[in-house]
Amino acid sequence: MDALPQVIESTVNSQVDTFIPVLVDILTIPSQSRAFDPEYLTNGLLHQTALAFVDWIKAQNVKGLVVDHIQDEGFSPFIYVEVPGEADDGTVLFYGHIDKQPPFPGWREGLHAYKPVIEDGKLYARGGADDSYSVFASVLAVKILQEQGIKHPRVVMIFEADEESGSQHIDHYLAKLKERIGLVDIVFCLDSGCGNFDTLWITTTLRGMVSTNVTVEVLNEGVHSGDASGIVPSSFRILRQLLDRIENPKTGEVIEDFQVNIPGERYLQATKTSAILGNTVITKFPWAQNTQPVSQDPLRAYLNRIWKAQLAIIGADGLPNAAIAGNVLRPYTTLKISLRLPPTKNPKEAIETLTHILTTDVPYNATVKLSPFVQGQGYNAPPNEAYLDNILNRASKNYFGQEFATFGEGGSIPLMNTLNQWYPKAQFIVTGVLGPQTNAHGPNEFLHIPFMKKLICCITQTLGEVTPHLKRQ
Repeated sequence: MDALPQVIESTVNSQVDTFIPVLVDILTIPSQSRAFDPEYLTNGLLHQTALAFVDWIKAQNVKGLVVDHIQDEGFSPFIYVEVPGEADDGTVLFYGHIDKQPPFPGWREGLHAYKPVIEDGKLYARGGADDSYSVFASVLAVKILQEQGIKHPRVVMIFEADEESGSQHIDHYLAKLKERIGLVDIVFCLDSGCGNFDTLWITTTLRGMVSTNVTVEVLNEGVHSGDASGIVPSSFRILRQLLDRIENPKTGEVIEDFQVNIPGERYLQATKTSAILGNTVITKFPWAQNTQPVSQDPLRAYLNRIWKAQLAIIGADGLPNAAIAGNVLRPYTTLKISLRLPPTKNPKEAIETLTHILTTDVPYNATVKLSPFVQGQGYNAPPNEAYLDNILNRASKNYFGQEFATFGEGGSIPLMNTLNQWYPKAQFIVTGVLGPQTNAHGPNEFLHIPFMKKLICCITQTLGEVTPHLKRQ
């Protein structure tokens, strides 16, 4: 492999240039994940997206490749790909997803979620970085190895269309495909992030999450605020008091019930990573005017992001638009809350605690209703064997000029624990292209094309080099 980095890099660059127009076409499809599109089973948009990917996969003419587009009744689409190795080869599984978040308002002038634009090597559109690129990256890694006559292990690829809805359908498909997938030795998950675009980043932790709609009701209907204020308590004020039980309103610190002790190894990794990233941990966000961060210390800010529970209000009902709001004391307030959890915190325990906090001793005995919780388990990566870290270091040095770095993600990929449960003996390589300002889920999401090219190079080299280590005895 040592003589091949330049060949791999040259081939990746040319192959990426050919698939970018295909990706652009796919990203124009206004598909959304199931949770945001109640008509996903009938409008055909996710199905159309899956078929477009399948057509491209077939057109690559990868030797031995079999691809199945599966959509069982009542489930989102699923793409299964299998490429054989030799009889005694182990199996590497690639994971990605093809569903997308809603557009979200705020795209700058000239950009649109479903009208892809390339500027300065960045492809702006919804879903390119999160996570459509993963299909192309996975297939190209195998294709390039075959073209260069390099052996690769047996490869399985799974691309779901339900990740942004919590991956609730993937267990169904993994069970259905259990015999076909077989034993898995290494899992590549390509749905994570990177600290910058200067090296290969391997994700070691992901936070968990629980989310619910909290409704406080005080009246059966709205009444004149001049008549009722001072007698009828404000539903918004009551909700504020309930939220203050969860987090300190001055500091944002979430109560200890939702925290954990940070493992020593992870703390040391965080110290090293925060030193690499420096103030970019803080400055990468689009701050409004003179707004200051929760902490000016990069290490503390980074730990807050990856190991501390944090509360966010992500939606509201019962509040009219300001332009049409009258002097009415509203009957209820609903806030959708998202509580990020440390990687090792049990979300079921968090739900029990959260339910008790929000529904016990409610001020004024107001009515509190909680919608069904959405939950996701965090992820704390199992240790990999030394040979795999050595391979990743060589790949990173070849294409980035330095060793790989570890990274903790503040977001969640609930699927990681699902895969860990299905394939408990597998090693995990969790990586991705979601770096500074890529803004997945928000406006102006972009795919950093030069970084993606180098990442695909690393994936390709790693896939080739692990082959002899995965031979069945």
